[in-house]
Amino acid sequence: MELELGSLLPVWSAIPFAGILLSIALFPLLAPVFWHHHYAKVSAAWSVVLAGPFVLGYGVPAVHELAHVAVVDYVPFIILISTLFTIGGGIYVRGSLRGSPATNCVLIAIGTVLASWVGTTGAAMLVIRPLLRANRARRHRAHTIVFFTFLVANIGGALTPLGDPPLFLGFLHGVPFFWTFTVWRETATAALVVLAVYAAHDVYYWRREDALVREPHRGPREPLAIEGWHNLLFLGGVLGAVIVSGIWSGGDVVILGVRQQVQNLVRDAVLATMMAASWLTTSARIREQNEFSWGPIREVAILFAAIFTTIIPALAMLRVGERGAMAFVVRAVREPAHFFWASGILSSFLDNAPTYLTFLSTALGRLYPGVGEDVAIPRLIEAHAAYLRAIATGSVFMGANSYIGNAPNFMVKSIAEESGVSMPSFFGYIIRYSLPVLIPVFALVTWLFFR
Repeated sequence: MELELGSLLPVWSAIPFAGILLSIALFPLLAPVFWHHHYAKVSAAWSVVLAGPFVLGYGVPAVHELAHVAVVDYVPFIILISTLFTIGGGIYVRGSLRGSPATNCVLIAIGTVLASWVGTTGAAMLVIRPLLRANRARRHRAHTIVFFTFLVANIGGALTPLGDPPLFLGFLHGVPFFWTFTVWRETATAALVVLAVYAAHDVYYWRREDALVREPHRGPREPLAIEGWHNLLFLGGVLGAVIVSGIWSGGDVVILGVRQQVQNLVRDAVLATMMAASWLTTSARIREQNEFSWGPIREVAILFAAIFTTIIPALAMLRVGERGAMAFVVRAVREPAHFFWASGILSSFLDNAPTYLTFLSTALGRLYPGVGEDVAIPRLIEAHAAYLRAIATGSVFMGANSYIGNAPNFMVKSIAEESGVSMPSFFGYIIRYSLPVLIPVFALVTWLFFR
């Protein structure tokens, strides 16, 4: 059904998808007050602009596609993100830390490792406040938050489907859970080089700090402690549920005319249970210390409802390869290096989750036009794994290139500014940090792994 639509849809049916992504990218910069108050209305408008003509023009197949994206993609995605956000917001790390280069590197490294297991959002929430407290006496702090964004909020999330939304969507579309470990070389290379560059930066700025800041702390120190540690058990439950759903088959059921696998429903039920248990068993004081609120999840739920709705025509056209109206994209992006940079550039300024799906569909349309995902993705992994590695790493890594590349980026910036850190502007972030630091690192990754 989807393949028939992909051959019939005109290229302009992807305009609503471009519209919602450009709205997310530009409104917060050009009209932040309007966007803050009306982003839900803008999202709904783009959804209606797509869904109305889509259903009127294509009838039952269009309704089926809308139901399919809701049942198979959107609801599981929101459940996972909400669960990790809720559990992560129930863990508070306290204690006295001195913001020396060594301490900062250790904290950022810990966050980078955690990101693949508790998500980039969860890891950022866990580590950003201890990092800010450790550095509150320093004058030069912005570079630390920027490199934290590079590593913890982006690059570190590349190793499991729990790490970053694009990889979880790939998992939902048939990429095995443990396959993402195959990008460990690319991830380790990028993370270690960026961390080394950060260490050099921080040593330079540390030497420019006042002597009193650089002297060892002599007063009473608060010991390190974790409050809400029982939430780590819930994170283990989330990890176990996701892994089991990828290796156990429980058959199919039909929901709203769409086939959904029983193991996925069980996984989502376990995740929802873990989320509820975390909320009920964690004290309000801990969440207040973490400045926890439901606002970010509400925004993600609304924006992604529009993204998943409007992306349907683009994905359908790309999956039929050169038989669809977006054949020019399939013809232009051909080699793994092309996929790495194409997915990365779009992820820098649009959302990296739909970018991943877009280029996954492009690769399938390029190599296996007209073949269903259940058959095409295993073939892609077996015969052309470099393409999928390029899409995965490009989408995850290059979300670090701007504040709008990945959802945790703006969250980290906002928390830092609330703590008194003067963060670089949107273009200052790119010019001072992304271009001179990240682009050479990604060029190195290309040369080593995607030539």
